[in-house]
Amino acid sequence: MAEPWFLRWPRLPGTVAFRLALGYGVLVVGSMAVVALMFYVGTVGVLARGTDHKLTTISARLTDHYQRYGTEALQLEIQRLLDDGIDSDTEVYLLADPNGGKILGNLSAWPVEAPFDQLTDQEVIRAGRASVSRLLPHRLSTGNILVVGRDLEDLRLIEQLVWRALGASAVVAFHLAVGGALLFRRQIERRIAAIRRTALKIETGDLSWRIPGSAKEDEFSRLNTDINRMLDRIQHLMDGVRHVSNTIAHDLRTPLGRIRAQLDEALRPGRNLEQVSLAARTAIGGIDDVIAIFEKLLQIAEAEAGTHRQSFQSVALGPIVTDIVELYDAMAEDKGIALRVCVDGEPATLGDKDLLAGAVANLIDNALKYAGGGTTVHVTASGDGDTVSIVVRDDGPGIPAAERSKVTERFYRLDASRSLPGNGLGLSLVGAVAGLHRGWFRLDDGAPGLVAHIILPSARISHSELITQAISAR
Repeated sequence: MAEPWFLRWPRLPGTVAFRLALGYGVLVVGSMAVVALMFYVGTVGVLARGTDHKLTTISARLTDHYQRYGTEALQLEIQRLLDDGIDSDTEVYLLADPNGGKILGNLSAWPVEAPFDQLTDQEVIRAGRASVSRLLPHRLSTGNILVVGRDLEDLRLIEQLVWRALGASAVVAFHLAVGGALLFRRQIERRIAAIRRTALKIETGDLSWRIPGSAKEDEFSRLNTDINRMLDRIQHLMDGVRHVSNTIAHDLRTPLGRIRAQLDEALRPGRNLEQVSLAARTAIGGIDDVIAIFEKLLQIAEAEAGTHRQSFQSVALGPIVTDIVELYDAMAEDKGIALRVCVDGEPATLGDKDLLAGAVANLIDNALKYAGGGTTVHVTASGDGDTVSIVVRDDGPGIPAAERSKVTERFYRLDASRSLPGNGLGLSLVGAVAGLHRGWFRLDDGAPGLVAHIILPSARISHSELITQAISAR
């Protein structure tokens, strides 16, 4: 059952989704506030500045008219402005004597609180009714007072209309911001919830669960792909561990049982010293075989853990391949197998010389063991741009296509090879060594025979470039 919202609310401020949604909401509201301010300045502000400019211009023109033609001409001009029908519902004119007594105009009296030569809003009686007007008083050279102004009622109505519009817009913007933030938070939580559900299922032991895919190519879908790839790798490793555990329990039971039977037989009464010594030597040989198996398992584990990378240095592959071929040359000759080596150029990689030599030795040993007499084994080391490769090719019976992906699993052996010496760990070790060197191991059909590839990055490719290439390949 879903948790009630009132129980989840106190925890919301601590969630990433809430903080992102809050930031989104603040950004939207802030953007709307900036737009509203620009709208207000662009309407009411422009009208107010236009009114002030017009009053200043008219006051200056009337003052100039007075200075040129005198008081009577000024009175005639003011009367003409009052009678011309232009702006008659808003214009304000007053000519008063030095004591503030009205001489001419549509104001009932001079507003004594109004400062001279400054634009101020004053409550006055205009044309017989109360009005709030914008006034610009100016004292003339004769002491008379000239007042030019404008009734602000229409501007106030426009300002109220703008404020109502901005208020309504603010309410709408707030609800849009809240709704968008909630939707934003819900989308994030929904995508994260899919990851959490998968993690909880995996925590219960079901490693088959994966995060559902999405048709959208976004950050979450790429993250889901990376996590699913990681889970695939974990499941593969866990299956390998489970397989190894089962195989160890199965495959080591026989040699350990054989060793115990031999020792038990040696301890029976009537056995002479020679029989006891033979049983002991046989048991020691069996124990050495078991130790060899565990040593190979340990090498595979160390390779997969990457513990040797700190000591990597540039390694030339040509001498390694040549030395290993010379080491196995006598064995190949005894089996009637032609062993050929070819080094193309000077291939080199960053790695561990001993591990690479061991991997090559495993491939050659397998080829000599399973190819059969009268065949030829070719060992090649070469470079190709950013990669170098070691290839071991034989013209023997090869491995069926359905089995090639299985032979690199630990302890896996083909039915035809169970009678031959071995423990099924050689190719697993080769794959682990290739992975340790940030390369890969591949088996192909040689038609006839088998082709084993160890492909590694060239020594001239840096670690950062390898990581970049790996990310780009995804």
